[in-house]
Amino acid sequence: MATDWYMEGPWFKNCNCDPGCPCDFNQFPTHDHCEGAVAMRIDKGNFGDVDLTGLHWAGTVRWPGAMHEGNGDVVPIIDERADEQQRDALLQILSGQQGDTFFEIVAAVCPNVKEPQFVPFEFEFDLESRKGRVKAGDVLETESDTMRGIDPPDPYRVVVRIPGGFEYTGENEEAETAVATKLVAKGDLDFSDANSHSSMAYVRHGNAFQEKYTPTVVEAR
Repeated sequence: MATDWYMEGPWFKNCNCDPGCPCDFNQFPTHDHCEGAVAMRIDKGNFGDVDLTGLHWAGTVRWPGAMHEGNGDVVPIIDERADEQQRDALLQILSGQQGDTFFEIVAAVCPNVKEPQFVPFEFEFDLESRKGRVKAGDVLETESDTMRGIDPPDPYRVVVRIPGGFEYTGENEEAETAVATKLVAKGDLDFSDANSHSSMAYVRHGNAFQEKYTPTVVEAR
């Protein structure tokens, strides 16, 4: 029986695609493969009676082709401040075993789960200016900055709104598009990208929070 859980807070999705992630539009990635990271600060959250408020988590991911084609690798990354119960709760959530469409989909397309990493987090997030950074130990470092016009290079804003979607689940169901000026993963997944895509949003996830979206799932080939 699933444990009721919920979390809300600021969210990064940074990847190696050009700004304007094709996944948001059900298109193929910019390159022949997909690699990136998601990261979140839990401003409010619980797993049953286990309080998750104030913790961070992230994951680095890589697929040999498009994400929906599957066979991806994922490294779960957990805030080292989490106690044993909190670590177990977050790992269950990230595994997709406890519901929520986003995490269930990631689990389906990332069957190759690497050893979890428990590390200190640095997390900065300014949605209005589209700037932020995450450093998770030595396994992930990424920075985001606003897109800019060509001449003059003034801050440039693009908002992606997906009504009833399963990732950008904040009140307005939208994410700010930014530039991942730095995206570096080390360890079981090792890659380095720059000036690629970044999504920044406030999100709500959990099996106690019902998304409207029900995806059509097909077997990966």
